[in-house]
Amino acid sequence: MRRITSAQYILSAVKPSQYPDDQLPELALVGRSNVGKSAFINALAGRKSLARTSAQPGKTRTLNFYRLNDSFYLVDLPGYGFAKVSQAAKRQWAVMIETYLQNRQQLCFIIQLVDIRHEPTADDVQMYRWLREYDAPRAVIATKADKISRGRYLQQVKVIRNKLGMEEGVPLVVFSAVNGTGLEEATNLDLQAVE
Repeated sequence: MRRITSAQYILSAVKPSQYPDDQLPELALVGRSNVGKSAFINALAGRKSLARTSAQPGKTRTLNFYRLNDSFYLVDLPGYGFAKVSQAAKRQWAVMIETYLQNRQQLCFIIQLVDIRHEPTADDVQMYRWLREYDAPRAVIATKADKISRGRYLQQVKVIRNKLGMEEGVPLVVFSAVNGTGLEEATNLDLQAVE
């Protein structure tokens, strides 16, 4: 496994003209607001505050580009499914996310984060269907694994796979930013995607 040895926040963008233009491969992170994308980025990078975590969902309102190992970007997309955001803002985010996912040439892999404690929401299912329809190389990370007992992992993984309609070959990693569960597996996933 190649470790993450350098990580830095590069820029935030809302439209293609603002994306980085250095042609490095990109991995996108998608997931509901408050699913733990910032904690995932920080754990992966081995940094406490590379991505700002917030107790307030819906904080990420731009596409945030983080350069890892000076060889690829992790791109944190705005969280979906946040109820306290206006319909106009939701539409704006949807356009921003879709524009990036559909048109970005450098995008080589998409990681969808879901909360292991709960059955995937309608928004989670819709996102996964969209990724499958576009045949995007993808994996699912089930976050917050420290909040349930290890004995429930298999049962919850089965629920997530069934609800999302995941194909057999698509990886699902049980993950916790708190205790490091699944970190090596998630890092391998990320690095393999861009090698």
